[in-house]
Amino acid sequence: MADIEEILKRARQHTDEVIRPNVDAWNEAGEWPRAASDQAGALGLTGLYAPEEWGGQGLPLAEGIRVYEELGKGDGAYAFALSMHNICTYAVCGFGTEGFREKWARDLTAGRRLANFSLTEPQSGSDAANMLTRARINGDGTWTISGKKAWVSLAGEADVYLTVVKTSDQPGHRDMAMIAIPKDAPGLSFGPRYETPSYNFLPLAEMFLDKVTVPEENIILPPGQGLQGALMAIDIARVSIASGCCGLMETALDTALAYASRRRMFGGVNLDLEGIQWMLGDVATNLEASRLLYRAAADALGGENGPLMAAHAKRFVPDAALSAVETCTQVLGGSGLLKQYGMDRLSRLAQMLRIVDGTTEISRVVIGRALQKRARALPDIAVPRGYGEE
Repeated sequence: MADIEEILKRARQHTDEVIRPNVDAWNEAGEWPRAASDQAGALGLTGLYAPEEWGGQGLPLAEGIRVYEELGKGDGAYAFALSMHNICTYAVCGFGTEGFREKWARDLTAGRRLANFSLTEPQSGSDAANMLTRARINGDGTWTISGKKAWVSLAGEADVYLTVVKTSDQPGHRDMAMIAIPKDAPGLSFGPRYETPSYNFLPLAEMFLDKVTVPEENIILPPGQGLQGALMAIDIARVSIASGCCGLMETALDTALAYASRRRMFGGVNLDLEGIQWMLGDVATNLEASRLLYRAAADALGGENGPLMAAHAKRFVPDAALSAVETCTQVLGGSGLLKQYGMDRLSRLAQMLRIVDGTTEISRVVIGRALQKRARALPDIAVPRGYGEE
């Protein structure tokens, strides 16, 4: 197993030497920086959870997820894309067939090939059971898939898409499977890229499947296990997003501190003002709380409380990140509106990270259901006479 401190050091190096100096140019070009993700692969950042026997780092989820905090200091969308690739690589190495792993695993862990996860459809986001994409088994054991997916990240850039499908017309999720679909599979195509404000380098688009046929070895999770696997992937993604948001918050805080400690007014510098100290102090407290929460959630992944802790992290941390950017922008005053300080980019990234892989409101639904379950287990208490009576 790789040493996590060494991996985090490499992630910081990648952020300082590759992401920060180039992210504005990436957005101007509007293209995924494949050279950058290749460099991330060379540093071991594209196979974080994969076993060493397949070229990965063999890190536990709780440790590997910390990498996105470092990458998030450079750019949250870039950190998000690499987190999804790592989740897919983890799934391929852990659940894929031997034949598929032999063809794909080492290239994925090395970053020579990129992977992405595809669940959402135009009519079904959080309501995954309302899925229309269908996969039918053929007489020779192959599978043919038809349908449409939405909000596919790394659309047209990833080399393989781990796609959740239904395998019958029966309602519900008991027939769902996860199938790996290579980019060059006949019948696979992508729509126009979505126009996004501050992460133009990350391609997002719809994906169309017109009688795409793949061999049986491309089944990552068989019918009946697809939704469970998808939900586990989403839980990992939610905690990864919270990790990346902590990096984003730290960048906003450091920018505000650097500015306030040098901006002179009223006979001193802004940071001497108690009001500024209190504003940035709240940001610092929320950053520390966010770190503790996402790391606790990462420790819980795979256990009974994993989904609930992931929901807590996804509910709290992106909101804290967005609030932090707003506060830090205010500290910069008019300069906070200037592109050179990057606050607008950070704000739009925080807004994006509040939505992807389950909105803040969906996290509240998960938390609310857990509270209902907890309430049912509590002993009865006396309710004052007349309360609730009609």
